[in-house]
Amino acid sequence: MTTALVMASSAVAYAEPSAELIEAAKKEGMLTTIALPHDWCGYGAVIDGFKKKYPEITVNELNPDAGSADEVEAIKANKDNKGPQAPDVVDVGLAFGPQMKAEGLLQPYKVSTWDEIPENVKDADGHWYGDYYGVMSLLVNKDLVTNTPADWSDLLKPEYAGQVALAGDPRASNQAILGVLAAGMASGAAAGKDAGEAGLKYFGEMNKGGNFVPVIGKSGTLAQGATPIVVMWDYNALAAKDTLAGNPPVEVVVPASGVLAGVYVQGISAYAPHPNAAKLWMEYLYSDEGQLAWLKGYCHPARFNAMVKAGKVPQELLDALPPAESYEKAYFPTLEEVDANKAAVVSGWDSVVGANVQ
Repeated sequence: MTTALVMASSAVAYAEPSAELIEAAKKEGMLTTIALPHDWCGYGAVIDGFKKKYPEITVNELNPDAGSADEVEAIKANKDNKGPQAPDVVDVGLAFGPQMKAEGLLQPYKVSTWDEIPENVKDADGHWYGDYYGVMSLLVNKDLVTNTPADWSDLLKPEYAGQVALAGDPRASNQAILGVLAAGMASGAAAGKDAGEAGLKYFGEMNKGGNFVPVIGKSGTLAQGATPIVVMWDYNALAAKDTLAGNPPVEVVVPASGVLAGVYVQGISAYAPHPNAAKLWMEYLYSDEGQLAWLKGYCHPARFNAMVKAGKVPQELLDALPPAESYEKAYFPTLEEVDANKAAVVSGWDSVVGANVQ
């Protein structure tokens, strides 16, 4: 499977959650999330929408800037703790879903729109399920970068000395781990272990040449000039463009080769202190309202194809996304390829690249 998510065939009419579930969630009175920055995928509006719909439930937000590995650790560290430090739900990179299931960290739950979630990005038993995807892109500060790079190979040119950063630590951040995979695929390596190793070699060369900056790139570091070019998901780059509002002017580029699509997944902690609120949160995320809120945040939600087919997506939301051609070349790696890449990148970064990203 290379260029598309395998869609389930039947269209589903979204049904409101049961009165029993809503009542049980209200009784719990709280939902604890983790690693949800408000400018990531439109999550600020998503959280506000949930609060508006269920004002009786307080949303307790832990560590918005955490990476997927931090989310896993937070559940492990709070197994016996029913207090406010224990996450109810996680939003992690695709490779982390099966890992968390294998470690007994997730409980199964199938939302009412389950059939519209693509088959190849969900656990058959409901322990984890795809929520949205984007493609790896470059966010470029046009005040500092005269020639906008068009492809991965451009970033090795001397003119980009001290300018290129990843949007996370590639030893822990799913976004950064997959940034390495995309770079490796652009060199012609097959997705998986080969592309992971080729990507490490690429970043090793970039680091040696002085172009790589070992700083976690964000809109703030880009604006300050610390990281003028940041490798990040298109939805994060487009949100940053909105936030920066021309100060500085930025460009968002989907590289000409190595166009990598990345899927994130949701799951409910096996130790969730508020399991009913967690289920209600999932129902909201996978409702038409929740899916469209992600789309407003420039993410392609899991039910995107089915919703477009059913005429549920306003044209202005489609028009706000980068041109469809940018996505036509997108490669959706299999779970095995994502896992093999993750293993290669996490274990090899220090020895091959040797840059301590923080």
